[in-house]
Amino acid sequence: MAGTKAGGVKAAAKNLAKDPNFYAKIGAKGGRNGHTGGFAANPELARIAGAKGGRISRRTKKATDK
Repeated sequence: MAGTKAGGVKAAAKNLAKDPNFYAKIGAKGGRNGHTGGFAANPELARIAGAKGGRISRRTKKATDK
């Protein structure tokens, strides 16, 4: 059992003995499950949302007295 560091090393060795690609497969599954969306996928949506937020902002406008 991987309750200690030594146990974790032992478990990792056993996993790799059973399947040399064990950790590669786990990583591939995680990569396939990624669902990056929202503003990362749509910069135009981010621009529109930022404009809406700017219009309803409760911050006071900065005085430009130069």
